[in-house]
Amino acid sequence: MASDRKAPDFEQALAELEGLVERLEHGDLPLDEALKVFERGVALTRQCQASLQAAQQKVEILLKRSGSAQVEPFEETPEAAPAPPAGE
Repeated sequence: MASDRKAPDFEQALAELEGLVERLEHGDLPLDEALKVFERGVALTRQCQASLQAAQQKVEILLKRSGSAQVEPFEETPEAAPAPPAGE
């Protein structure tokens, strides 16, 4: 990736990451290409995590400014949890 390219927004990064995961899951990539795809996936994952963290901070700031809502940690309910991949 060229360093002068603008980083994709969260949705674009997530869509690209999903495509990379799909390519890797097929298992038909040569090793060198698979490593490049994996490296790009790691970079996109970090970018998505940073975007989510920034969004969370913005929400917390807005909630603190309004003073009317309490920030609570998210607890995932069992029915909302994603199913484990088949075969595991």
